[in-house]
Amino acid sequence: MMYMSCPECENRLASNFKNQKVDLSLLDPVLDEYKGEKSNIIAILQKTQEIYGFLPLDALNYISEKTGVKKAKIYGIATFYAQFRLKPVGKYVILQCQGTACHVNGSEEIKNALCDELNIKPGDTTEDGMFTLEEVACLGCCSLAPVMMINGETYGKLTPDKAREIIRRIYEREKNV
Repeated sequence: MMYMSCPECENRLASNFKNQKVDLSLLDPVLDEYKGEKSNIIAILQKTQEIYGFLPLDALNYISEKTGVKKAKIYGIATFYAQFRLKPVGKYVILQCQGTACHVNGSEEIKNALCDELNIKPGDTTEDGMFTLEEVACLGCCSLAPVMMINGETYGKLTPDKAREIIRRIYEREKNV
């Protein structure tokens, strides 16, 4: 695996982390658990993401400082593996299937409707922090194609209008909470 120089990494990643200060003391128990075990960076990053919901830049720098592992290596791992998020996600994470069955049944139109309704593109989060839209290769619900999942709940046999209505219902429910 090739790692970028630290300044290049920091500049590239910093754009994802505008004014996101976090309580770094929350990492101390994790770092104590893996103290002296530099080979456990992936486990440390996984637990960091469990704590914050994503990998804040300050946390990555703190992990580097406390473990002695170079920032470039930590950033390289964090950006290489798809399991890691470098930006916060919305309250509702939409996984929109792009698998073969969904594709042939109109997933592109569903994606376009979601992007239009939420005013974001795949990989982004709405300005209000309510929704994150992610495209996935397959949700394993081919008989329901086209399908999306929101926070673990599956919605199938979608049309663009049905997808929009689901989003509107969630927004309406949130207003009444």
